Amino acid sequence: MSLRQRLADSSILVAPGAYDAFTARLIETTEFEAVYFSGAGLSYTSLASPDLGLLTQAEMVDRVRSIANAIDVPLIADGDTGYGNATNVRRTVQLYEQAGASAIQLEDQQFPKRCGHFAGKELVPTDEMVGKIRAAVSARESAEFLIIARTDAASVTGIEAAIERSQQYARAGADVLFVESPRSEEELRTVAQALSGTLLMANMVEGGKTPLVKAETLEQLGYSLVIYPNSLTRRFAHAGLALLQELRRSGTTEDMNQQMMSFGDLNELLNLETFRTFEDEYLPKPKPEGGEQS
Repeated sequence: MSLRQRLADSSILVAPGAYDAFTARLIETTEFEAVYFSGAGLSYTSLASPDLGLLTQAEMVDRVRSIANAIDVPLIADGDTGYGNATNVRRTVQLYEQAGASAIQLEDQQFPKRCGHFAGKELVPTDEMVGKIRAAVSARESAEFLIIARTDAASVTGIEAAIERSQQYARAGADVLFVESPRSEEELRTVAQALSGTLLMANMVEGGKTPLVKAETLEQLGYSLVIYPNSLTRRFAHAGLALLQELRRSGTTEDMNQQMMSFGDLNELLNLETFRTFEDEYLPKPKPEGGEQS
């Protein structure tokens, strides 16, 4: 089922965030129907840096390809600002689609962008973003590749300005609308009511500007898609620090063993048996010990 077909369903689509192929495989293994690739997550894990627009288009496309090759469910990919003007957006869309993404998210911040839950964001003019969306729509090869238009206006110029921008982005051809950082459930409801009839995306960031609202409630409000972009990243960081502190203290990981995935389960997750079958089929058979000497 394509992402477009799935979003046409009345039930909300929950897409946890991944930063690499391994975390994407974990998401698919737990039977989520889509994966969200977080640019912030890649910045955290590849640069050990906050989400301040430090990543390049090439770095993002390379990771999109890596994740898409590891999973069979749709991949929704963060495209930041598109890495330039409308001409750059056109190429970014082409590269993301070729790399295997099912959707690209584009935002209306000035470059370099920053996390939607940080202060100090600046917006591009509405007509500039409209041009970017139009360029994105014209650049895609398949109508099944979705364009998600994100606005950060809610925390810069207010929720009404964010709604007005989103309406213009929809008219420009955006398939999904994403108003970043509503500050309350009431603002989430206001957005959903004002943009009724369009596919809407919500972002749940633990400790961010938007309160955590259950997926079921978001569905009732009118949202079709919700992402949890870096929940895994933050959980791994918490668990990893605990393990390292214990190793530093005791000189062994023995007491942490029950809190780890077993060696066997890890290799099952990574499809080791598939590789062994391939080796049996195509690699030369090893000579028995004590056999012919050279």
